[in-house]
Amino acid sequence: MADSGTIFLVLALPLAVTGVGLMMAMTGALHARGYPINWVFIRLYVIKYIHQYRKVTIQETGRPGPLFYPFVISMNLALVFTILGLVLR
Repeated sequence: MADSGTIFLVLALPLAVTGVGLMMAMTGALHARGYPINWVFIRLYVIKYIHQYRKVTIQETGRPGPLFYPFVISMNLALVFTILGLVLR
């Protein structure tokens, strides 16, 4: 049977993949709204695009867009599970 550290690391993987997918969807939504996206250096500008998505959707609807909070939750859970997995290993 796998140890508890490995279980947490395995649980962190789909959460991280989900977070990356949501981040790409947020940049796609910004691109559809006419905001320039630097696809070559997207890894350097990820935080900028996430904040920009939140700001734009708050201006449009008064609330953050539907992709923002699932992104934050999935990435934070992936971080917590990764740290737990490494500590318990």
